[in-house]
Amino acid sequence: MDKANWTSVSHFVLLGISTHTEEQIPLFLLFLFMYVINISGNFFIITLIISAPHLHTPMYIFLSNLALADICFTSTTVPKMLQNIFSTTKVISYMGCLTQTYFFICFAALENFLLAVMAYDRYIAICHPFQYHMILTRMLCAQLVSLCHVLSHLHALLHTLLMGQLIFCKDNRIPHFFCDLYPLMKISCSSTYLNTLMVHTEGVIVINGALAFIIVSYACIISAVLQIPSSNGKWKAFSTCGSHLTVVAMFYGTLTWVYFRPLSSYSVVKGRIVTVMYTVVTPMLNPFIYSLRNGDVKGAFRRWKIRIWDSFFR
Repeated sequence: MDKANWTSVSHFVLLGISTHTEEQIPLFLLFLFMYVINISGNFFIITLIISAPHLHTPMYIFLSNLALADICFTSTTVPKMLQNIFSTTKVISYMGCLTQTYFFICFAALENFLLAVMAYDRYIAICHPFQYHMILTRMLCAQLVSLCHVLSHLHALLHTLLMGQLIFCKDNRIPHFFCDLYPLMKISCSSTYLNTLMVHTEGVIVINGALAFIIVSYACIISAVLQIPSSNGKWKAFSTCGSHLTVVAMFYGTLTWVYFRPLSSYSVVKGRIVTVMYTVVTPMLNPFIYSLRNGDVKGAFRRWKIRIWDSFFR
Protein backbone atom coordinates (compact mmCIF):
# COMPACT_ATOMS: atom_id res chain seq x y z
CA MET A 1 0.00 0.00 0.00
CA ASP A 2 1.17 3.51 -0.84
CA LYS A 3 2.36 5.35 2.26
CA ALA A 4 0.45 8.42 1.05
CA ASN A 5 -2.78 6.57 1.84
CA TRP A 6 -1.78 6.00 5.47
CA THR A 7 -3.31 8.25 8.08
CA SER A 8 -2.73 8.94 11.74
CA VAL A 9 -5.59 7.26 13.57
CA SER A 10 -6.84 9.19 16.62
CA HIS A 11 -9.63 6.79 17.49
CA PHE A 12 -11.19 3.44 16.66
CA VAL A 13 -14.79 2.32 16.22
CA LEU A 14 -15.75 -0.81 18.16
CA LEU A 15 -18.43 -2.56 16.10
CA GLY A 16 -19.46 -4.76 19.03
CA ILE A 17 -20.86 -8.28 19.09
CA SER A 18 -23.83 -7.63 16.81
CA THR A 19 -24.85 -4.84 14.44
CA HIS A 20 -28.53 -5.85 14.41
CA THR A 21 -30.67 -3.22 16.14
CA GLU A 22 -33.21 -5.73 17.45
CA GLU A 23 -30.46 -7.60 19.31
CA GLN A 24 -29.07 -4.59 21.20
CA ILE A 25 -31.44 -4.60 24.19
CA PRO A 26 -31.27 -8.40 24.79
CA LEU A 27 -27.46 -8.27 24.54
CA PHE A 28 -27.28 -5.31 26.92
CA LEU A 29 -29.48 -7.03 29.51
CA LEU A 30 -27.61 -10.35 29.14
CA PHE A 31 -24.13 -8.86 29.57
CA LEU A 32 -25.25 -6.49 32.31
CA PHE A 33 -26.68 -9.48 34.20
CA MET A 34 -23.49 -11.52 33.76
CA TYR A 35 -21.32 -8.55 34.75
CA VAL A 36 -23.31 -7.92 37.94
CA ILE A 37 -23.17 -11.63 38.83
CA ASN A 38 -19.43 -11.66 38.16
CA ILE A 39 -18.68 -8.60 40.30
CA SER A 40 -20.97 -9.59 43.18
CA GLY A 41 -19.89 -13.27 43.15
CA ASN A 42 -16.16 -12.59 43.12
CA PHE A 43 -16.48 -9.73 45.60
CA PHE A 44 -18.42 -12.07 47.90
CA ILE A 45 -15.61 -14.67 47.67
CA ILE A 46 -13.02 -12.02 48.60
CA THR A 47 -15.13 -10.69 51.49
CA LEU A 48 -15.84 -14.20 52.80
CA ILE A 49 -12.16 -15.17 52.75
CA ILE A 50 -11.11 -11.95 54.51
CA SER A 51 -13.79 -12.29 57.19
CA ALA A 52 -13.23 -16.00 57.94
CA PRO A 53 -9.96 -16.57 59.89
CA HIS A 54 -9.89 -20.30 59.11
CA LEU A 55 -9.73 -19.42 55.38
CA HIS A 56 -6.50 -17.44 55.82
CA THR A 57 -4.48 -20.25 54.23
CA PRO A 58 -2.39 -20.27 51.04
CA MET A 59 -5.14 -21.92 48.98
CA TYR A 60 -7.67 -19.20 49.80
CA ILE A 61 -5.14 -16.39 49.57
CA PHE A 62 -4.55 -17.45 45.96
CA LEU A 63 -8.30 -17.87 45.40
CA SER A 64 -9.02 -14.32 46.64
CA ASN A 65 -6.37 -12.97 44.25
CA LEU A 66 -7.96 -14.98 41.42
CA ALA A 67 -11.35 -13.47 42.28
CA LEU A 68 -9.83 -9.97 42.22
CA ALA A 69 -8.20 -10.73 38.85
CA ASP A 70 -11.58 -11.88 37.51
CA ILE A 71 -13.23 -8.62 38.60
CA CYS A 72 -10.52 -6.51 36.94
CA PHE A 73 -10.38 -8.75 33.86
CA THR A 74 -14.08 -8.37 33.08
CA SER A 75 -14.19 -4.69 34.08
CA THR A 76 -11.57 -3.95 31.41
CA THR A 77 -13.98 -4.76 28.58
CA VAL A 78 -17.63 -5.14 29.63
CA PRO A 79 -18.46 -1.57 30.87
CA LYS A 80 -17.19 -0.06 27.61
CA MET A 81 -19.10 -2.67 25.62
CA LEU A 82 -22.33 -1.89 27.53
CA GLN A 83 -21.80 1.83 26.91
CA ASN A 84 -21.25 1.28 23.18
CA ILE A 85 -24.37 -0.84 22.68
CA PHE A 86 -26.58 2.27 22.79
CA SER A 87 -23.94 4.69 21.52
CA THR A 88 -24.26 6.08 18.01
CA THR A 89 -20.50 6.50 17.57
CA LYS A 90 -19.05 3.46 19.46
CA VAL A 91 -15.73 5.31 19.57
CA ILE A 92 -12.67 4.57 21.69
CA SER A 93 -9.60 6.80 21.53
CA TYR A 94 -6.27 5.48 20.27
CA MET A 95 -4.68 5.73 23.72
CA GLY A 96 -7.83 4.34 25.30
CA CYS A 97 -7.61 1.36 22.97
CA LEU A 98 -3.97 0.68 23.83
CA THR A 99 -4.75 1.07 27.54
CA GLN A 100 -7.60 -1.42 27.26
CA THR A 101 -5.31 -3.83 25.40
CA TYR A 102 -2.65 -3.49 28.10
CA PHE A 103 -4.92 -4.22 31.04
CA PHE A 104 -6.79 -6.97 29.20
CA ILE A 105 -3.53 -8.81 28.49
CA CYS A 106 -2.26 -8.07 32.00
CA PHE A 107 -5.25 -9.54 33.85
CA ALA A 108 -5.50 -12.51 31.47
CA ALA A 109 -1.82 -13.28 32.16
CA LEU A 110 -2.37 -12.75 35.90
CA GLU A 111 -5.14 -15.34 35.91
CA ASN A 112 -2.87 -17.65 33.94
CA PHE A 113 -0.05 -17.38 36.52
CA LEU A 114 -2.42 -17.64 39.50
CA LEU A 115 -3.89 -20.88 38.16
CA ALA A 116 -0.35 -22.28 37.96
CA VAL A 117 0.40 -21.17 41.52
CA MET A 118 -2.85 -22.75 42.72
CA ALA A 119 -1.82 -26.03 41.07
CA TYR A 120 1.46 -25.86 43.02
CA ASP A 121 -0.57 -25.31 46.19
CA ARG A 122 -2.62 -28.46 45.50
CA TYR A 123 0.57 -30.41 44.72
CA ILE A 124 2.13 -29.49 48.08
CA ALA A 125 -1.14 -30.15 49.95
CA ILE A 126 -1.56 -33.67 48.53
CA CYS A 127 2.00 -34.83 47.89
CA HIS A 128 3.64 -33.22 50.95
CA PRO A 129 0.76 -32.69 53.43
CA PHE A 130 2.91 -32.74 56.59
CA GLN A 131 5.28 -30.07 55.24
CA TYR A 132 2.49 -27.92 53.73
CA HIS A 133 2.67 -25.02 56.19
CA MET A 134 6.46 -25.16 56.38
CA ILE A 135 6.79 -24.94 52.58
CA LEU A 136 3.96 -22.54 51.74
CA THR A 137 4.63 -19.85 54.33
CA ARG A 138 2.90 -16.48 54.22
CA MET A 139 6.14 -14.94 52.98
CA LEU A 140 6.33 -17.39 50.07
CA CYS A 141 2.65 -16.81 49.25
CA ALA A 142 3.24 -13.05 49.13
CA GLN A 143 6.30 -13.55 46.93
CA LEU A 144 4.43 -15.85 44.54
CA VAL A 145 1.50 -13.43 44.21
CA SER A 146 3.89 -10.49 43.69
CA LEU A 147 5.79 -12.45 41.03
CA CYS A 148 2.51 -13.20 39.24
CA HIS A 149 1.70 -9.47 39.12
CA VAL A 150 5.17 -8.43 37.93
CA LEU A 151 5.30 -11.03 35.16
CA SER A 152 1.77 -10.12 34.05
CA HIS A 153 2.64 -6.43 33.69
CA LEU A 154 5.86 -7.21 31.79
CA HIS A 155 3.97 -9.55 29.45
CA ALA A 156 1.29 -6.93 28.79
CA LEU A 157 3.85 -4.15 28.31
CA LEU A 158 5.69 -6.12 25.61
CA HIS A 159 2.60 -6.75 23.47
CA THR A 160 1.17 -3.26 23.99
CA LEU A 161 4.43 -1.57 22.95
CA LEU A 162 4.53 -3.73 19.82
CA MET A 163 0.91 -2.84 19.10
CA GLY A 164 1.81 0.85 19.44
CA GLN A 165 4.31 0.47 16.58
CA LEU A 166 1.62 -0.57 14.08
CA ILE A 167 0.25 1.84 11.50
CA PHE A 168 -3.49 1.95 10.80
CA CYS A 169 -5.31 3.02 7.66
CA LYS A 170 -8.44 5.07 7.18
CA ASP A 171 -10.57 2.04 8.03
CA ASN A 172 -10.39 2.22 11.82
CA ARG A 173 -13.36 -0.06 12.51
CA ILE A 174 -12.58 -2.95 14.87
CA PRO A 175 -14.96 -5.92 14.36
CA HIS A 176 -15.00 -6.74 18.05
CA PHE A 177 -16.39 -5.43 21.34
CA PHE A 178 -12.96 -4.45 22.71
CA CYS A 179 -9.40 -3.76 21.53
CA ASP A 180 -8.10 -7.30 21.23
CA LEU A 181 -4.77 -8.21 19.62
CA TYR A 182 -5.90 -10.12 16.53
CA PRO A 183 -8.72 -7.75 15.46
CA LEU A 184 -6.28 -4.82 15.75
CA MET A 185 -3.62 -6.64 13.74
CA LYS A 186 -6.25 -7.50 11.11
CA ILE A 187 -6.94 -3.82 10.32
CA SER A 188 -3.31 -2.66 10.45
CA CYS A 189 -1.67 -1.43 7.25
CA SER A 190 1.85 -2.26 8.41
CA SER A 191 3.53 -5.61 8.86
CA THR A 192 2.31 -7.59 11.88
CA TYR A 193 5.05 -10.21 11.56
CA LEU A 194 6.81 -9.24 14.80
CA ASN A 195 3.52 -9.01 16.71
CA THR A 196 2.42 -12.44 15.51
CA LEU A 197 5.87 -13.86 16.21
CA MET A 198 5.73 -12.62 19.81
CA VAL A 199 2.24 -14.06 20.30
CA HIS A 200 3.40 -17.45 19.03
CA THR A 201 6.72 -17.46 20.92
CA GLU A 202 6.65 -15.38 24.09
CA GLY A 203 2.88 -15.80 24.38
CA VAL A 204 3.14 -19.57 23.96
CA ILE A 205 5.90 -19.72 26.57
CA VAL A 206 3.82 -17.73 29.08
CA ILE A 207 0.53 -19.56 28.52
CA ASN A 208 1.76 -23.04 27.66
CA GLY A 209 4.53 -22.80 30.26
CA ALA A 210 1.97 -22.25 33.00
CA LEU A 211 -0.29 -24.95 31.53
CA ALA A 212 2.62 -27.42 31.37
CA PHE A 213 3.41 -26.65 35.02
CA ILE A 214 -0.22 -27.37 35.92
CA ILE A 215 -0.18 -30.66 33.97
CA VAL A 216 3.06 -31.80 35.65
CA SER A 217 1.67 -30.84 39.08
CA TYR A 218 -1.47 -32.87 38.49
CA ALA A 219 0.51 -35.80 37.14
CA CYS A 220 2.34 -35.89 40.48
CA ILE A 221 -0.96 -35.46 42.33
CA ILE A 222 -2.59 -38.35 40.48
CA SER A 223 0.43 -40.55 41.13
CA ALA A 224 0.25 -39.74 44.86
CA VAL A 225 -3.53 -40.21 45.07
CA LEU A 226 -3.40 -43.62 43.39
CA GLN A 227 -1.17 -44.81 46.21
CA ILE A 228 -3.85 -44.02 48.81
CA PRO A 229 -5.31 -47.39 49.87
CA SER A 230 -8.92 -46.37 50.58
CA SER A 231 -11.31 -45.27 47.86
CA ASN A 232 -12.77 -42.69 50.25
CA GLY A 233 -9.32 -41.17 50.71
CA LYS A 234 -8.78 -41.04 46.96
CA TRP A 235 -12.12 -39.33 46.40
CA LYS A 236 -11.44 -36.78 49.15
CA ALA A 237 -8.05 -35.94 47.65
CA PHE A 238 -9.42 -35.60 44.12
CA SER A 239 -12.39 -33.52 45.29
CA THR A 240 -10.05 -30.78 46.52
CA CYS A 241 -8.75 -30.40 42.95
CA GLY A 242 -12.05 -30.60 41.06
CA SER A 243 -12.87 -26.89 41.14
CA HIS A 244 -9.40 -25.86 40.04
CA LEU A 245 -9.35 -28.36 37.17
CA THR A 246 -12.75 -27.15 35.94
CA VAL A 247 -11.56 -23.53 35.83
CA VAL A 248 -8.29 -24.54 34.15
CA ALA A 249 -10.13 -26.45 31.40
CA MET A 250 -12.49 -23.54 30.68
CA PHE A 251 -9.80 -20.86 30.72
CA TYR A 252 -7.08 -22.56 28.67
CA GLY A 253 -9.46 -24.21 26.23
CA THR A 254 -10.92 -20.93 25.01
CA LEU A 255 -7.68 -18.92 25.29
CA THR A 256 -5.70 -21.41 23.18
CA TRP A 257 -8.40 -21.55 20.50
CA VAL A 258 -8.42 -17.76 20.04
CA TYR A 259 -4.73 -16.83 20.10
CA PHE A 260 -2.54 -19.75 19.19
CA ARG A 261 -3.67 -20.12 15.61
CA PRO A 262 -2.35 -18.44 12.43
CA LEU A 263 -3.61 -14.87 12.00
CA SER A 264 -4.89 -15.80 8.52
CA SER A 265 -7.25 -18.41 9.99
CA TYR A 266 -8.69 -16.06 12.61
CA SER A 267 -12.47 -15.85 12.28
CA VAL A 268 -14.00 -12.60 13.52
CA VAL A 269 -17.41 -14.11 14.32
CA LYS A 270 -16.08 -17.25 16.03
CA GLY A 271 -13.38 -15.19 17.75
CA ARG A 272 -16.00 -12.91 19.32
CA ILE A 273 -18.08 -15.84 20.56
CA VAL A 274 -15.15 -17.71 22.10
CA THR A 275 -13.71 -14.50 23.57
CA VAL A 276 -17.01 -13.90 25.38
CA MET A 277 -16.53 -17.31 27.00
CA TYR A 278 -13.23 -16.54 28.72
CA THR A 279 -13.71 -12.79 29.25
CA VAL A 280 -17.26 -12.86 30.65
CA VAL A 281 -18.66 -16.35 31.21
CA THR A 282 -15.69 -18.05 32.90
CA PRO A 283 -15.03 -15.21 35.42
CA MET A 284 -18.75 -15.21 36.21
CA LEU A 285 -18.80 -18.97 36.86
CA ASN A 286 -15.58 -19.15 38.90
CA PRO A 287 -17.16 -18.10 42.25
CA PHE A 288 -19.90 -20.71 41.84
CA ILE A 289 -17.44 -23.44 40.83
CA TYR A 290 -15.27 -22.82 43.88
CA SER A 291 -18.09 -22.26 46.37
CA LEU A 292 -20.44 -25.08 45.32
CA ARG A 293 -17.65 -27.68 45.33
CA ASN A 294 -15.83 -26.47 48.43
CA GLY A 295 -16.91 -27.51 51.92
CA ASP A 296 -14.77 -24.87 53.65
CA VAL A 297 -16.33 -22.03 51.63
CA LYS A 298 -19.86 -23.36 52.19
CA GLY A 299 -19.15 -23.72 55.93
CA ALA A 300 -17.80 -20.17 56.12
CA PHE A 301 -20.90 -18.94 54.27
CA ARG A 302 -23.22 -20.65 56.77
CA ARG A 303 -21.35 -19.12 59.70
CA TRP A 304 -21.43 -15.73 57.98
CA LYS A 305 -25.21 -15.98 57.56
CA ILE A 306 -25.60 -16.86 61.24
CA ARG A 307 -23.51 -13.83 62.27
CA ILE A 308 -25.56 -11.55 60.02
CA TRP A 309 -28.81 -12.98 61.36
CA ASP A 310 -27.68 -12.55 64.97
CA SER A 311 -26.51 -8.99 64.41
CA PHE A 312 -29.89 -7.92 62.98
CA PHE A 313 -32.38 -9.93 65.05
CA ARG A 314 -30.81 -10.11 68.53
